[in-house]
Amino acid sequence: MEALNFDPSKAVEEALKFGQKLAAGAETLFKLDPVHYGATDKEEVYREDKLVLYRFKRKGAPKCKTPLLIVYALVNRPYMTDLQADRSLVKNLLDLGQEIYLIDWGYPDRSDRYTTLSDYINGYIDRCVDAVSARHGSEPINILGICQGGAFSLCYSALHPEKVKNLITMVTPVDFHTDDNMLAHWTRSMDVDLFVDTLGNVPADLMNYCYLTLKPYRLNFQKYVGMVDILDNKTELENFLRMEQWIFDSPDQAGECFRQFIKDFYQGNKLLKGEVELDGARVDLKSIRMPVLNIYAEQDHLVPPSASKPLKGAVGTRDYTELAFKGGHIGIYVSGRAQREVPPAVHNWLMQRS
Repeated sequence: MEALNFDPSKAVEEALKFGQKLAAGAETLFKLDPVHYGATDKEEVYREDKLVLYRFKRKGAPKCKTPLLIVYALVNRPYMTDLQADRSLVKNLLDLGQEIYLIDWGYPDRSDRYTTLSDYINGYIDRCVDAVSARHGSEPINILGICQGGAFSLCYSALHPEKVKNLITMVTPVDFHTDDNMLAHWTRSMDVDLFVDTLGNVPADLMNYCYLTLKPYRLNFQKYVGMVDILDNKTELENFLRMEQWIFDSPDQAGECFRQFIKDFYQGNKLLKGEVELDGARVDLKSIRMPVLNIYAEQDHLVPPSASKPLKGAVGTRDYTELAFKGGHIGIYVSGRAQREVPPAVHNWLMQRS
């Protein structure tokens, strides 16, 4: 058995450095301003129940005449798309010449317990599309759907194709039964009826716990150990805290919509099979004949590429484009690479079809 290679002097040196970092961190924390998010000025243009539809303000006329509506997921807050000035999908798209609108779903409460999947897709999204279209000559608009919001946008575009000019999906699940989708494996055996009947709305803290346990070491321990290295850097610490605020600022999930989404999408894989029904109408992805841009992240642990790429064979359009991003589910919005690659790709694709 080999002797343990241990140098007491180096251990003492590392302990001293660690203590110095902690001391510097305490000083930095006292100097921190309140962490803000949402870097881009916006105005409210429509409101209904908890939902608010925002238009992001821009200087000058847009280069793309057709407005772009961002449909985010229900499970997180949409300001991830506009986290801070140097990490903002919204700001970069505005600077390139897009006219941007975004749906903020708000925070459901007990009064939303029986809000259904159709209420969100055929109700809220449809009325937001109409509100945006009415401000731009009542013409079809462009939609960018993100994650669960992408699945909603696929359903909407299949049921209301006359209202959508171009469709972009980003880190959007289409096949919910791929072997490498751990979240899908978990939910497939869930008794969702018992779950919702017992809890009503699904608590945000419970949802967050499930996401954190997908990568327990990295998300619960490693990142906080690594935080010690940035405690003396005010800018990096603010960035870290801003991200933490977003992670834990999650809304509860409306119970009935959650039940339907788990049953039809995760358990039944009905989106890919063409078996989802909303208000008696079947969601047939072959009805999506407008141009489609599908963007997925190669290291996505929530929506692996294998879950997104089947969209190519599922839609009816002849104008289908796929873009692979070298990053993860969150990095596709906030990483430096994302700022350089994703907004220009989206803008150029839309301009070619404007």
